[in-house]
Amino acid sequence: MNPNRKDYPVEIRPLAVDDGGGWLATFPDLPGCMGDGDTPETAVADGYQAAQAWLNVAAECGDPIPKPSMGGESGRFVARVPKSLHTRLVARAAVEGVSMNTYLVSVLAQSIGTHP
Repeated sequence: MNPNRKDYPVEIRPLAVDDGGGWLATFPDLPGCMGDGDTPETAVADGYQAAQAWLNVAAECGDPIPKPSMGGESGRFVARVPKSLHTRLVARAAVEGVSMNTYLVSVLAQSIGTHP
């Protein structure tokens, strides 16, 4: 089994100023695997690099590689957006080097993290 690092769900949360601030991306299926960054997007990108390293080390050591889960209580929703917004989202995700889904998750996480 050789799953893609982006098959694994990522959880994003803001870090307290006392913890250095910024954002933390963790992978519930990959114990100890995390990344951080000044923005949700950079935390996710750093997290995916860490996930790839985690998977490589597990494979090299012959350790079991867990199957990607569905992310616990995460859910799926469909939203219709204007074509112009969709185009802008796709372009922004490309600039960040992530999928549009990952980009949207980070934008939503950032919004929730900054609002009560």
